[in-house]
Amino acid sequence: MSATDTPKRSMRTPLGRVRNLGAAHSGTSDFWRQRITGVAMTLLMIPVIVIVMMLLGRNQAGAAQILGSLPIAVILLLFIFASAWHMKIGMQVVIEDYVHNEKLKLVSIMLNNFFSIAVALASTYAILKLSSGV
Repeated sequence: MSATDTPKRSMRTPLGRVRNLGAAHSGTSDFWRQRITGVAMTLLMIPVIVIVMMLLGRNQAGAAQILGSLPIAVILLLFIFASAWHMKIGMQVVIEDYVHNEKLKLVSIMLNNFFSIAVALASTYAILKLSSGV
């Protein structure tokens, strides 16, 4: 048996090889989620820009009339959710890569999650309130 015939040895456990996950134990799911939300935001960008241009120069009653349309409210809500999720994933990757203190990393990730949820909820509330005409 020559040196080239020796089997390759892996440092990974059998379970790790079956799951095909790296050291982070999460695979590439965050990578693909960020790409999907980026594509969703790109596709929604033109309708959102058109809606914002329609809102320019309007008072609250005019804005409520435009946002009262169900398709417009749905487009804006989809854009808000995609943006908030994209923001959360992007910031989490930065925190995981550059914050080395484990306690600070945990607190930062928790604050990032809460902030992203707060932004999404506040934006959703504003759109629903304006679209309902209240």
